[in-house]
Amino acid sequence: MEILFRKHGWRPAMGVLSSCLALTACTGVSEAARGGLSPDGAQETRAQCRADALPDDALQGKTEAEAAALLSGCTWRIGERDGKALPGTMDYQAQRRTLGIEKGKVIWVRRG
Repeated sequence: MEILFRKHGWRPAMGVLSSCLALTACTGVSEAARGGLSPDGAQETRAQCRADALPDDALQGKTEAEAAALLSGCTWRIGERDGKALPGTMDYQAQRRTLGIEKGKVIWVRRG
């Protein structure tokens, strides 16, 4: 950084510094995302997951809103909506449920 500053002045050095800060900020967001945030962004704990008392297939046939209410406090995501696959991570989390939604209703539930 010091060599860049001496050779080219303060503007390029500030550009490099701001880029580093931006990357650091983005990294913090992804760390939080891996820490178990629910779709509404609230931090969750396993003790709050009411759906653990139900078998996963109990969610099938429910509307998306009903499933979301049952999964409040649980780790979950939507993996497919109306035949279109949605982006997701490849990490395996046994407690996480991935839902397939078609015409507003849950058609499948997978763990991991």
